[in-house]
Amino acid sequence: MAGGQGSRLRPITDVRPKPMVEVLGRPVIDFVKDSMIQGGVNNIIVTTGYRGEMLAEHVKEWNIDGRTARINQESTPMGTAGSVRLLLDEITDTVIIGSGDSVASFDVAALMDAHKRSGAKATMALWEVEDPSPFGIVGLSSSAEGEIDGSLREGYIRRFKEKPTPEEAFSNVINAGLYILEPEVMALVPEGEKYDFSKNLFPRLLEMGWPMYAQAIDGVWFDVGSPQELIRAQNVLIERRDELPFPLPDGARIERSSFIHPSATVLNDSIVEESVIAQNAFVGANVVLKHCVLMNGSRVEEGAVLDNCILSPGAVVSANSSVSNVILGDDERLENV
Repeated sequence: MAGGQGSRLRPITDVRPKPMVEVLGRPVIDFVKDSMIQGGVNNIIVTTGYRGEMLAEHVKEWNIDGRTARINQESTPMGTAGSVRLLLDEITDTVIIGSGDSVASFDVAALMDAHKRSGAKATMALWEVEDPSPFGIVGLSSSAEGEIDGSLREGYIRRFKEKPTPEEAFSNVINAGLYILEPEVMALVPEGEKYDFSKNLFPRLLEMGWPMYAQAIDGVWFDVGSPQELIRAQNVLIERRDELPFPLPDGARIERSSFIHPSATVLNDSIVEESVIAQNAFVGANVVLKHCVLMNGSRVEEGAVLDNCILSPGAVVSANSSVSNVILGDDERLENV
């Protein structure tokens, strides 16, 4: 599912959909794609809306090694479940549905095993959090009709709760945006109606008494929906690079908790800390970067000091500027400040 605009990431998303925002120099959607391929998936359809043409070009590159991949473009926003409902004629067997706008490493094969073993109509991947209050939590039981046990990381889904207070929180596991569904579940989605998995379809399944299962994942998971989360995700991935589901590019450097792509240029006497410098980016002499993301082809000129900044592809910060908490759009230039 890759139809989102990513409005909180503007101006980065003014010219690209949220799933095409870079993390460690790769589009976000590639993380879920990699997990699916590792789990044995060989037929991928990407549901698109906002700026779907960019995703169409990118997805063409996935048609290798016997795999097929294409997009399905929405003419109007249909919601998460509604966008998949457009493909109902093609969903003739168990289907794996993932969110293309979060960084995650899923063991898809293990989740599929749990789905088949449980006899569930729908199975959901979960992520464990310390503070569940900003999220939608999931209550699990060891049996399809049992009581909720907040200590479980795997079991039958018995209840959902959006943004619970500390007193209301009956668990600390949340929806991680990967689902395994049987065709009859997707057939419940109304045709031509905007419809969501979490808000509409899954609560309906609970009401109908259809068995739903869930399993918490290990590894990494981030919803990179805000600039702060985008920067944090990149920093954590650098720290946990040995757990990544893909290799870093040959020649990539990790220095001072920073990722430097082999095609990037960083001149002498510059200080780079907890930052990402993607392919073809340029950092001039005597530059200081802290907690920054420089995307493809961006440029920071001599003597500039940046803290907590994101530079979209082609963006430029002029020499001797001092900048904090700024996001530059594609090809935007920030003159001396």
